[in-house]
Amino acid sequence: MLKVMFAIVLSLAFSLTALAQERMGPMPAEKMTPAQKQAADDHTKARGSLTGPWNVLLRSPELMGRVRGLSDYVRFNGALPPRLSEFVILITARQWSQAYEWNAHYTLAVKGGLNPEIAKAIGDGRRPHGMAEDEEILYDFATELLQNRSVSDATYTRAIAKFGEKAMLDTIGLMGHYSLIAMVLNTARTPVAPGGPPLLERFPR
Repeated sequence: MLKVMFAIVLSLAFSLTALAQERMGPMPAEKMTPAQKQAADDHTKARGSLTGPWNVLLRSPELMGRVRGLSDYVRFNGALPPRLSEFVILITARQWSQAYEWNAHYTLAVKGGLNPEIAKAIGDGRRPHGMAEDEEILYDFATELLQNRSVSDATYTRAIAKFGEKAMLDTIGLMGHYSLIAMVLNTARTPVAPGGPPLLERFPR
């Protein structure tokens, strides 16, 4: 009986380990198609070496290039300053329980001026205390849209009055982009590099 139980436990342990294994890691150059090699070269020239989601997206080189075009805009040319854009990215990463995305942007958010306690509250799944007015407006807007799939009239009116239509569309684009990246990383089970900020825990289900 004990041997049977041990075998079951061992089998479950191996199953859980398999589930945690990375599915789509970096591609060896010799296995890339010409289109993939070109996409990797274009990315390296524009952004540096391939990392996390870009290693995954390389499987579809045209999609990868188009996603990078959106990324270039929402990250570097959107209407929100870094403190707020990184804040929105953290909210999105938390919604998707995406640890790689969280670790990549936590430090950027704090460096951009976001209070670390606010970032910690987001990571814990709590509404942060002490948010500035612009942070509170964006928190309500992003959280409602991600969780409720809609935005209330009161939240929408307040957001438009504070930021204007263009900035709020840029915010939606930012959330949409990082939701896409989160789905890519969650599907590929891309691991988080050792070190960095505290790991983001999954919400209980």
